[in-house]
Amino acid sequence: MRHAARAGAGPASRAEADPVSAPPGREQRARFEQLPYWIVLAGMAVALATIREGPRHVRGGTFVLAGVLLIAAMARLVLPDHRAGMLSSRRRLWDVATFVLLGVGLLVAGLVLHAPS
Repeated sequence: MRHAARAGAGPASRAEADPVSAPPGREQRARFEQLPYWIVLAGMAVALATIREGPRHVRGGTFVLAGVLLIAAMARLVLPDHRAGMLSSRRRLWDVATFVLLGVGLLVAGLVLHAPS
């Protein structure tokens, strides 16, 4: 009896693992799972481009980068693990603490920086 039950479950589990026969909505959901990561990455690119503009823009770019990291911390805190995408590398608390620490550090650095005259 057990062998017959296992034989019936085999093809169904293979069909779920096969990407060709997977439901069409699953692929679209997989694309959006990385959306928070891409938003954070785009924000970091904008911040680094702002910093690259010159010495007068370093402080503003640092603030943007700090804000992006704090937004990443909030996204990692609020979103479930399967929705956080590549923002989740370790446990939730560790990821949030890392993002907050880096964001606050850059915020303090931006406040300490003096813009050249």
